[in-house]
Amino acid sequence: MTVRIAIDCMGGDHGLSVTVPAALAFARHEPQAQLLLVGRAADIEGMIGRVTDLRDRVQVRHADEVVTMDEPPAQALRGKRNSSMRVAINLVKDGAADVVVSAGNTGALMAISRFVLKTLDGIDRPAIASVLPNERGGTTTMLDLGANVDCTAEHLLQFAILGSSLVAAIDEKERPTVGLLNIGEEVIKGNEVAKRAAELLRASPLNFHGNVEGNDIYKGTTDVVVCDGFVGNVALKASEGLAQMLAGMIKDEFTRGPLSRALAVFAYPVLSRFKRRVDHRRYNGASLLGLRGIVIKSHGSADAYAFEQAIRRGYEAARHGLLERTIAAMQPFAIQLAAQPSAQPNAEPAQPQPANDQPRAAAA
Repeated sequence: MTVRIAIDCMGGDHGLSVTVPAALAFARHEPQAQLLLVGRAADIEGMIGRVTDLRDRVQVRHADEVVTMDEPPAQALRGKRNSSMRVAINLVKDGAADVVVSAGNTGALMAISRFVLKTLDGIDRPAIASVLPNERGGTTTMLDLGANVDCTAEHLLQFAILGSSLVAAIDEKERPTVGLLNIGEEVIKGNEVAKRAAELLRASPLNFHGNVEGNDIYKGTTDVVVCDGFVGNVALKASEGLAQMLAGMIKDEFTRGPLSRALAVFAYPVLSRFKRRVDHRRYNGASLLGLRGIVIKSHGSADAYAFEQAIRRGYEAARHGLLERTIAAMQPFAIQLAAQPSAQPNAEPAQPQPANDQPRAAAA
C-alpha cells in the first residue's frame, strides 16, 4: 500500500539541511512511500532540483511561514496559519496525507495538532510516546515524554489507556502490562497525584502491574511505563546522557595508548555492536497519541539519519493502521473514559505548557 507522508521541512534546529536529504534518502529506501515536502517551495526545489528519479513520489507544498523553536505555542497557533507545521497537519486533516512528521517546536506541534485534528473521545491531552530498548531484547513504551508537564491523575489514566492500546495494536499483545513510574514500588510511595493515579489504574480494566522505578524502564518489567511529561523528559535525557558518557569512556580507554589501540582492532566488531545499541538516533520519532490523526515528533536536533528514522516510524505507523487499531483497542475503556471528570470537549487550547522538546530515546 502507498503511504502518504507530510513532512514539515522547516522545523527543527537544522531545517532544510536535514529534513530534505533525510526525506530523499527515505524515498529511495521505501518505494511504497509518497512524500509531501512542506515549506518554502523555492528553497525546497532548490535542494531537489537535480533529483529526477523520485519526482513522481516527492511533491512540494508551499508554506511561507515558519514556527521557530522558541515560539510560544499560542502565538504559533493563532498567528501563523500558513506555517509549514500547520499546512502539513492540515494535509492529514484533509485526507491528503496519512501521517505528518515534524522536528519543530513541541509545544506548537501539540497545540496545532490538538486544535486541527482534535483529540479522541475521552482524551483531554495528546501524549508523546516512544519505545526504548530493554534488557530482554524488546522495547518498553513510555509516555508522556514531554508534551504535558502538569498532569492530573485522570490524565495519567488516559495516558495508560493510550499506551496500552498502542502496544496492543502494534505489537499485537492482548493485555499489555502497565507500570506507573514512581519513587518506589510500595503502594504508599509517591505524591498525591501518583497515589490517586494508581487507584484509578487498579480500578480500570488495564493489566496494571503497579508502581515501577526508573531502572524498571530498561529492565523491561512492564510493556508500558506511564508518567507525566516533566518526569518522563528528565528521566530520558538523563538516560541519554549516561549512554553517551559510557560510549565516550569506552572510546577513551581504547585510544589511551598503543596497546589499547591494538586491542581495539580485535574488539572492533563488539564495539560496533555496542555503539549501535546505544545510538539514540535509531529510536528517534515519537508518536503524539490521542489525536484523530497520526503525528510523529522528531527531536529538534536530529541529524539526517535520525530524522529518516522518524519518517520511517511514521511510515510504519500508517502502514499498520495505527489510528484505526488504537481506536479499536480503546473501546473496552470507553465507559471509564467517559466517566472521568477531566474530560473536556475539543476546543482551541488556551496556553499549553509542554516541556521544551521531545527527548531523544537513549539505550540503556
